[in-house]
Amino acid sequence: MSELRIIARHAGTVLVGQLAVMAFGVTDTVVAGRYSEQALAELSVGSAVYITVFVALMGVMQALLPTWAELHGKAKTASDDSGEGRGEGSRRHEDLGRSVRQALYLALLAMLVGGWALLFPGALLRWTEVPVSLQAEVREYLAVLVLALPAALLFRMYGTLNQSLGKPLLVTWLQALSLLVKVPLTIWFAFGGLGLQPHGAVGCAWATVLVNYLFLGCAAWLLRTQPLYRPYAIWRRMEPPDWQAIGHYARLGVPGGLAVMVEVTSFTLMALFIARQGVLATAAHQIAANMAAVLYMVPLSIAIATSARVSYWLGAANASRARLAIRTGFKLGLALSLTLAAAVALGRWHIAGTYSRNPEVVAVAAGLLAWLAVYHIGDATQALCVFVLRCYRVAVAPLVAYCLLLWGVGLAGGYALAYHQGAAWTAQNSPAAFWAAATVALGLLAIILPVILWRTVRAYRTVG
Repeated sequence: MSELRIIARHAGTVLVGQLAVMAFGVTDTVVAGRYSEQALAELSVGSAVYITVFVALMGVMQALLPTWAELHGKAKTASDDSGEGRGEGSRRHEDLGRSVRQALYLALLAMLVGGWALLFPGALLRWTEVPVSLQAEVREYLAVLVLALPAALLFRMYGTLNQSLGKPLLVTWLQALSLLVKVPLTIWFAFGGLGLQPHGAVGCAWATVLVNYLFLGCAAWLLRTQPLYRPYAIWRRMEPPDWQAIGHYARLGVPGGLAVMVEVTSFTLMALFIARQGVLATAAHQIAANMAAVLYMVPLSIAIATSARVSYWLGAANASRARLAIRTGFKLGLALSLTLAAAVALGRWHIAGTYSRNPEVVAVAAGLLAWLAVYHIGDATQALCVFVLRCYRVAVAPLVAYCLLLWGVGLAGGYALAYHQGAAWTAQNSPAAFWAAATVALGLLAIILPVILWRTVRAYRTVG
């Protein structure tokens, strides 16, 4: 099978699963909105806090992908050799299983950090000036989601393991089928019935807890029973912590998680800053933000698939095939991003009209979608670069670039354009100011990160 078909099939499978997970949030939003405006506001604030914490920790666990894919490549290469190589292949497989067990210690640390952040959100709620009338319910919502965090992170580990093995289909099936459980549970816990009191937004959180543990139970059963995982001997007795290995994971995972957090907070803080412009601006921004999130799933899925193949070939000591995988992934990713960008640019009025019937909201949103068309190209490029750079153990440079550009140019620049008078501009007081600045920031990332990647691959080629 060609490299293009492998990456495309892997990416397509991951994309279906990612869209199914996004549907969880859509379900919560619709149910909370039908319950009451108060519940929707509580959900909006609470989910923003949870997502900020969770995606940062998810980024730490996702950074295990290149390590495990590389071990998979080494094991496969050793198994394909004749004679003594078969024993070596078995040992390499077991090395991957041991790595998974050691990563559980890192997951435990992540759970403790995330649990503390969710249990004590007071400082964040005060800094963002969340109304006091919402804070009690938001705290209760987050306290419930603390229970979901361990299962969510462990399932993320399972998903990362499958992606590293090039077998994401099992995860996608679980994510898609879980919607059949998530939707009725959310409705039941939110509205009550059959002896259960209505819980509103907090009910959405309880449904999330149950679904995450259902995820985890299914994943544990599959790990225990499926022949796919048998060579890795994952269920062996836990070894004591290997701090050298855990430190290796953390050196790649922590900068990766922080980079994801910077990316997400640059987006969530944009929404908070735009909120002061009123309901019209906020509604229009929400339309563009929702489209941006959906579009991002495509390059994200391709980036995951590409990085799995690159690390696999690096583990197999085949640097030329790794470079081929990079070229293939970038060609596929950029072709799709250009196609999607053109579709958004041409259909922006229709898209905005689908979300809202208010002509003023549609007009503002259509303008933001024009920015999104350009924004998405930079977003796709940077996502591909960051994931592939992790294959070469480069994580700090992208983090620094994210901080300087996404926070510095994008967020701070958008704030200055929107609310401050400059020598060359007047305060725009418009969400377009933030989208313009964010587009420039991603455009700069789309220039800087490919240069870093090119130099990294070239250096690896020289050393290798």
